[in-house]
Amino acid sequence: MFSTLLPKLISLTSVAGEIIMSLQNESTDFTVKSDSTPLTRADNASHNLITDTLEEITPDIPILSEESTETSFSVRKKWQKYWLIDPLDGTRDFIEGSKEFCINIALIENNYPVFGLIYSPSMKAHYYRLPQQKSIKLINNVVHKLCTIKPKRWEKIVFGRHSQNNKQLQKHLRSKTNFETFRLGSALKFCFIAEGIYHYYPKFGKCSEWDTAAGVCILEGAGGKIVDLQGKPLKYNTKESVTSPKFIASS
Repeated sequence: MFSTLLPKLISLTSVAGEIIMSLQNESTDFTVKSDSTPLTRADNASHNLITDTLEEITPDIPILSEESTETSFSVRKKWQKYWLIDPLDGTRDFIEGSKEFCINIALIENNYPVFGLIYSPSMKAHYYRLPQQKSIKLINNVVHKLCTIKPKRWEKIVFGRHSQNNKQLQKHLRSKTNFETFRLGSALKFCFIAEGIYHYYPKFGKCSEWDTAAGVCILEGAGGKIVDLQGKPLKYNTKESVTSPKFIASS
């Protein structure tokens, strides 16, 4: 399946990324959704291109995107396989002029991501993992195998740009020693741990399943681990809400 599908997905996300980049100057003209998160023209343009293309090339696989019309759990729970998409992850960073945003595409089977692709339009870098294979970074048509690096003494902890004041995060950091912190937008945090730049990503704020699925797949394929606060793997499409639990991602 993916021998022919992967090149199409890489091409698709590259084009979507060009559209997103071309619209960043208009990003201050946005609306606010019912969940109080911003929505830009770039979110909608990327969503439309990606979902239309996936419907064409994989017509038998349903799609759940952050910008989709809401699909009830009574329908979704029957899906054994589906695409889970965030067409522009890091919209607040995008609006603020940061380049730390990305496109997330995951294929979920039996409540777990079996394929993940994250594309950074600013770096023109694709991070992906094919089913049951190791994770890859593709940049300038060169393939790099990803492998996490465990901290020897000093731990590099990364979290979101808007998470600095989260009380649970601050309490968690006070329990650790020998570390320094970094801030980075979007699911690129998973990718940067996968390639050994950072070691640890605690998430105590709100996020959704489309924010984590591709990153979970990629980080695990590079030797990392992602668990909830009870030490269990994240599961997808198991409840009415698409909110992800709090989690710890590590090398």
